[in-house]
Amino acid sequence: MGELIETAVSPERIFLFGVDSQSSVDYLWTAEDSLKELVQLARTAGLVVAGQALQKRAAPDASTYMGSGKLQQIIEEMELLNARTLIVDDELTPGQQRNIEAKLPEGFKVIDRTALILDIFAQHAHSREGKLQVELAQYQYRLPRLTRLWTHLVRQAGGRAGGVKGGVGLRGPGETQLESDRRLIRKRISSLKSELEDIRIHRRRYRRRRRNSGIPVISLTGYTNAGKSSLLRALSQEDVLVEDQLFATLDPLTRLVLLPGGREVLFTDTVGFIKRLPHELIAAFRATLEEIAESDLILHLVDSAHPKAEAQISAVEKVLYELGVKDNIILKVWNKIDKLDHAGYMDGHSVSISALTGEGISELKKRIESLLQDNMTLVEGLLRYREGSLLDQIHRQGTVELEEHRHDGTYIRAYVPPVLAARLKPFINISVPD
Repeated sequence: MGELIETAVSPERIFLFGVDSQSSVDYLWTAEDSLKELVQLARTAGLVVAGQALQKRAAPDASTYMGSGKLQQIIEEMELLNARTLIVDDELTPGQQRNIEAKLPEGFKVIDRTALILDIFAQHAHSREGKLQVELAQYQYRLPRLTRLWTHLVRQAGGRAGGVKGGVGLRGPGETQLESDRRLIRKRISSLKSELEDIRIHRRRYRRRRRNSGIPVISLTGYTNAGKSSLLRALSQEDVLVEDQLFATLDPLTRLVLLPGGREVLFTDTVGFIKRLPHELIAAFRATLEEIAESDLILHLVDSAHPKAEAQISAVEKVLYELGVKDNIILKVWNKIDKLDHAGYMDGHSVSISALTGEGISELKKRIESLLQDNMTLVEGLLRYREGSLLDQIHRQGTVELEEHRHDGTYIRAYVPPVLAARLKPFINISVPD
């Protein structure tokens, strides 16, 4: 018998293109900055950037985005570089995508920034909910863009996002056959929305039970690769996937952490944001993003060493605003100060840390404890020894300022969640100030 030889699939070679126009002018984020981020996104997707180009023009061409002449020039460059995929640093209209594809040689394809981000999410979704969310976003994006790349829908492997091969922009639902039946897509979208609504209802019940338990939830949010997973690992001292790439983790991860005063809190690492996060993803991840809006406290992590830190802050704040998040429950955390040549930032609204070295973590925990206490109720009085389970809850969910063991019980002064304070009211020896 001959020896089996495994052949590795060569990474997909791509060509990146962006337009620098009046509509793309941003004093915080230039077209060059956006194209650099597109390079990072492409590499995160496992692609090889063979070439790139940036065109200056008054506005993108309504028909082919870059104009027919420029498109022909790009095709010639791609042929020389052996690149068969063109990625545009913008969201193409369905018409623009069809017109570009009509001019591309056989075997070439074009996708836009949105499709690339969706592809990355498809690769990194592992939980059932994450896969459903990404699949829904992919279908909603693809429905108005049925082209020669997909015009016969065949659901493969249950249509699971991330579980099907086919190259960048084609992973996920039904990319092995040309899709021609819009009715099947709409039916699948309806089914996915129904499943995700069930998950949303389940999450709402979970949040209600959580509120009744009195354990606060703190959401970690921020621009992708700001270090949320690193911070969660530093806080919980547990293994959490940490990789230096965009959207390394996608599915929410929650860990129980003890604050210095002994209080238990839940930290949740949520999906990272990015400039021009596809609206299909925001809609599909509605249930997950609601967790952020209903948190007791939000830590907005910032990569303080990133040259575009202010632009990244602006992008995150825009999404948080759309989610209806109130500013008073956000604490800005400047991460990666180990990469700075100064002490970082520190004021009443922010803390500087290094999740990698642990610098500033203790101060961050103290600040969190102080902020959570602002929403607590002060209880003071004598708790009889037979109510030991309540005393244990006070320690786990609250902050104890005074504890004295007397002959007839424990005299205690503590700040506790309103739910626990209400539970203590029936015990007449406990004085709960109004």
